[in-house]
Amino acid sequence: MPKVIGGILLISIYSALTFYLGWGLRQWLVAMEWFRYPILYWLVLYIIAFSIIIGRLHESLRVFSIIGNYWMFIFEYGLLLCMAAHLIIWSSPFKNVQIIGSIAVAMLLLLSIVGSYLAYSPVVRHLEITMDKKSSELESLRVVVASDFHLGVLSHKKHLQRFVTLSNEAKPDIVFLVGDIVDDDPKWFVQEGMADVMKQLTSTYGVYGVLGNHEYYGKKISEFVEEMDNANVKILRDETIRIDNALLLTGQEDRTNKDRKQLDGLKLTDDLPWFVMNHTPNDLITPAKIGVDFHMSGHTHKGQLWPNQYITARVFELDYGYKMKGKMHTLVSSGFGFWGPPMRIGSRSELWVIDINFH
Repeated sequence: MPKVIGGILLISIYSALTFYLGWGLRQWLVAMEWFRYPILYWLVLYIIAFSIIIGRLHESLRVFSIIGNYWMFIFEYGLLLCMAAHLIIWSSPFKNVQIIGSIAVAMLLLLSIVGSYLAYSPVVRHLEITMDKKSSELESLRVVVASDFHLGVLSHKKHLQRFVTLSNEAKPDIVFLVGDIVDDDPKWFVQEGMADVMKQLTSTYGVYGVLGNHEYYGKKISEFVEEMDNANVKILRDETIRIDNALLLTGQEDRTNKDRKQLDGLKLTDDLPWFVMNHTPNDLITPAKIGVDFHMSGHTHKGQLWPNQYITARVFELDYGYKMKGKMHTLVSSGFGFWGPPMRIGSRSELWVIDINFH
C-alpha cells in the first residue's frame, strides 16, 4: 500500500510539473499568436510526457521510447528555463513574453546542440600513476577504462566504433569495461551487429568487463554474457583471475544483485597488483582496507546533465575522477555513452588511458 501511495504521489507531482511547463509554453505560443487547438495541445503534451512508459508496453512502440529519452532533457531544462522566464516577468519591469519566451526557447535549442556534441564527441582522459606494488613481469602497464556505454538505439554502433578507434590508438595492454555496456536489453547490440565492432579492440592481455545495474534491468544476463563472449569480452561475475604474471583482476557483480559475494571472499593470496571492477562506487572503504591496488567504477555519469552532479557528489564518496584512498588508486568514469537523452551538459563522454608504473 505505501508503494501505491508513493507511486500515485510521484505521478501527481510529475503531472503537475508537466502542466506548469506546458502552461509556460502555451503563454509564449499565445504571445506569438501560434497557439491553436488547446485540447490537442494538452493531449500531445501528456502523451510525450508519458512516452517513456508507453514505449515499454510493446516493441512496436519503440519510437515512444526515443521520444521519451529526448523529453527527459526538455523536461529538466524546460522547467529551469520556464522558472527563470517567469521570475524575470514577475520581478522585473521587462515583461515582454514574446522576447523572453523566444530567448528561453532559443537557449533550450542551443543547450540541446551543445549537449548532443558533448555526448557524441568523446574525449580521452590521460592519467599516470605509480603503484607501490611489483608485477612479476611488468615495470609498467597501460590500461584503458570505460563504462556506461548503454549501447542500444541512441548509443549506437557508430558510437561504439568511436570507442574502439580511440582505444586502439592508445595501444593498451589491457581494456576494462566497467558495467552498463548495454542499455537493459542486449537485443539492439545483437541486431546492429555490434559484436563485430567490439571484436576490433586490440590489447596485450585482452578485454574484460562486469555487469552493471542496467544489465540486470534487462533480465537477459545469460544472453548478454554470451554476446560479450562472441565479441571477445570476458565478463567476470564475482570472480578473480590471474592474468599471466602481470596482475590479479576481480570483477564484482553489481550491487543490484543482492546475492553477490563479499569482496574479501574474492581475494587471492598472490602478491601481484590487484585490480577490481565494481560498477557502482558505493563502497570504497572495504577495498581500500583489504588491499586492493586499483579500483574502477562508473555508474554516476557525473550527473550527465547539470546540475545533477551536485546530487551524485553527495551520494558517493567519489562520484567522478581519480582519488587516492589510503594506498588504493580509485577511478570513477563518467561513461562513454549516456542514459536517457543523448546529451551531456556539465560532463562529457570519455574513456581513460592510465599509465601505471610499478615499483
